[in-house]
Order: sequence, then structure tokens, then C-alpha cells
Amino acid sequence: MGKQKHYPVLLKEAIDMLNPKKGQIFIDVTCGFGGHAKEIAKRIGVEGKLLCLDQDPEAIAAVKKEMGRKGVIVVQENFRNLERVVSDQKFTETDGILADLGASSHQFDSAERGFSFSKEALLDMRMDKRREVSAFDIVNRYSEKDLIRIFKDYGEECLAKVIARRIVEKRLLSPITTTIELAELVEKIYHKRGLYQRIHPATKTFQALRIEVNQELESLVEFLPQAIKVLKSGGKLAIITFHSLEDKIVKSFIKENSRDCICPPDFPVCRCDHKKKLKPITRKPIVPTQEEIEKNSRSRSAKLRVMEKV
Repeated sequence: MGKQKHYPVLLKEAIDMLNPKKGQIFIDVTCGFGGHAKEIAKRIGVEGKLLCLDQDPEAIAAVKKEMGRKGVIVVQENFRNLERVVSDQKFTETDGILADLGASSHQFDSAERGFSFSKEALLDMRMDKRREVSAFDIVNRYSEKDLIRIFKDYGEECLAKVIARRIVEKRLLSPITTTIELAELVEKIYHKRGLYQRIHPATKTFQALRIEVNQELESLVEFLPQAIKVLKSGGKLAIITFHSLEDKIVKSFIKENSRDCICPPDFPVCRCDHKKKLKPITRKPIVPTQEEIEKNSRSRSAKLRVMEKV
């Protein structure tokens, strides 16, 4: 199978909601290969400023090559460090921020990166090669208890205990080194129980490992309050999620920060001094059209939520 052409997910919807204008300041904190960033740059023009972040060095190299111009700054960094990067680059009073979460099509399609269960490669899954822990380390060194936690919490895997136990048994004989080796191990467990699914049985296991390797949920939790601080009043934050774990964090953040008091209902007087920081622009998430899903099957689980700083 050849590489799937890269289509930026919910491109029109995200850009229309952010509504970039000439001369404005924007940040794409997960620029990937620049699909959304290019459209933002076009709208803000040479008078505007755009900061592009990504932790993947391959993506950063491609964006630097394609989008290098005055007013566009490209930095290899995790968005959990947004405030520090913004301070370093003097990006104050930002008009809009876009975060397109999850792994990119390029990462899945590059066999050597070890993200895909359908391509033979060493277990890796690091978006940033500077990270010390890879999928190989987790599979071969984490305790059975920790593996169960990861598969349950990050993959919502119903057979987490069985898969973890089988991994521990297998690695006692020899390390589990490749994507195919791990995928076949999980597949055999499902088939032995007569369980056949629409998606590949290893999908949830691989998702869980990728999230753990890249600390994706922890990064998202750290990023969200920083994004609100960086935005100017009236500035917008658009976030595209790809699974329920990410979306739950974003929904919870919106709920907590779009009201003044977050004290328990039985408190007679507010004691939290919490102040409303944003208002939701999308009451319900925007999802891809059937046309987009047919063109890009990887967009099917995407949800776009947009909020505005007050």
C-alpha cells in the first residue's frame, strides 16, 4: 500500500472559525507538515506573524523549507512548553491558536517510525526522537501492572489484563522488538476468544502505547491553560481531537473555564474566587462531512471545538 495523501483535517471549518485576518498574530502549536498553517499564513499575509510548533523534526524541516518567509517562525518544541516559546519569540497578544492533536498521516505512513501495526518496523512511536522512552522500552520493561493501566486508561482496551500478561510471558523468552510481532500477539488473543472487530485488534494497544510514549494527554492538560494566557482578549483557540480521551479533557477544560464559580453545589457562598476565562463558540463539536471522510478515512473520528478568551 502506498502512502496516503496528506489532507489537513477539518481545514475549512477550523480556518473559518478562527477567521484569520491580515496583520494578525497566530500560532499553530502542532503544525505537522503545514496544512492548516499555510492557510493561516495566506489569510494573515506578510503583515501578520505566524509561529509554528511541532515536536517532530521531520515536520519542522518540511515546514521551514516550504513556509520560510518573514513573519513565519518555526520551532521544534512540544506545545506543553508554549509559554516559554512565546516568551522567547516575543509572540504576545495572540489572535488565535490552533491545535490539531494526535499522530500525523506521515508518522503512520513512515514504516520506520514504528507507529503502524500494519508495517514492519522496530517498536518506536516517538514523535520527538529526543525522548528517551520508546514503545520498545514500555513493552519490554514496564511492569505487568503498568501495562494494564496504560492499555485500560489510554486504549480503553477490554482485554488489557490478558494482553499485558501475554506480553510479559513472551518477553521472558525474548524481547518483543517489532510492530508486527506485537500486533500478531494481540491479534491471536482476540481470535482465540472468537472476537473479530471492524478495526484491527491491535488498534487500541498501539494507541495506548503511542499516548504513553509521547505523554500526549499530560501535554494537552499542561497546554490548555497556557493557551488561554497567551491569547489576547477576544482571541480564539481551536482544537481538533481524534479520540474520546482528548475530547473529554478539552470538554472539561471548557466547562470549568466558561463559568465564574466552580465550588460544589452545596456551598452557600463562593469560596473558589474562580473567574470565567473563556466562552465556547461551538456548543457541539464540528465533525467532518461525509465527503471529507470518503476522501480521508483518518478524519472520521475528528472533532473540532472552538473557544474565545473573555
